[in-house]
Amino acid sequence: MKRAVRGAALLLVLWLLLLMAGLVAVFALTSRTEALQGSALRTQVASRHAAEAGIELAALRLSGTDPATMWIPDARPYPFDFEGYRVQVRIQDEAGKVDLNAADAALLTALMAGLGVEIDKARNLAAVIQDWRDADDLLSIEGGAEDRDYAAAGLPYGAKDQPFTTISELQQLLGMDLDTYRMMAPHVTVFSARPRPEAGLAQLAVLQAMGLAPDQAAQLVAAREAWQPGMPMPTLPDGTPIAVIGSGTYSVASRATRPDGNGVEVTAALRIGAGLGFGQLYAPLSWRTGEPD
Repeated sequence: MKRAVRGAALLLVLWLLLLMAGLVAVFALTSRTEALQGSALRTQVASRHAAEAGIELAALRLSGTDPATMWIPDARPYPFDFEGYRVQVRIQDEAGKVDLNAADAALLTALMAGLGVEIDKARNLAAVIQDWRDADDLLSIEGGAEDRDYAAAGLPYGAKDQPFTTISELQQLLGMDLDTYRMMAPHVTVFSARPRPEAGLAQLAVLQAMGLAPDQAAQLVAAREAWQPGMPMPTLPDGTPIAVIGSGTYSVASRATRPDGNGVEVTAALRIGAGLGFGQLYAPLSWRTGEPD
């Protein structure tokens, strides 16, 4: 009898030891997982702040008055090291882009066609853009799309009948596909209010959409990229000096890369100059952390 009791007690102790070992293992695994998650979160936050440092430095350089230290808003890269990160900043003046609320159908069509969109599709999408932003319910000449067309396509919304407020609204347009949207997004804006972009600040695709021959557009871009403060101003094909100072509204992309090759990108649209609050270096018009849409 005593031997049976001792055997049962030993078995109970073994089961308790096994249970405790399991609990310790689970606790250790949980602790390690939480430590790894915390480390990843700290790294992500540090990377984001390093990328945001690029935004702040870009705003400082753009607001300066010394031509030797100003950064040129033509999408050229500006790399620098910051707290163990390699940060690269690119600035594009919004005046060099096609404004979705001000450009006419011909310019929108030319931009999309130049990017590789089939011409009939480009014309139709340009008309859809016009119908999205205008206040009436009349179809544009090239087709377009109003509320009834969105309803017929099974979409739970119609034409906005108001100006675009974000670039990503393009994805809601009837007939817009992801590839076309991604090709257009870097070249369009909602902040310039210009019927035509500023040629001196525009990229190759926009220059060609404005009517410059491919070789002329390429020469202009090459001359601008080679220009540095203190050098003679590069000129347009008609001899007009190109603008390099900027309009005051810029899109800034800053990517901070760690030594392991991973990193974070922050993109922002900034307004710099007159009309800001006291002590305010810039006004953020948009701000996004991570990859674009």
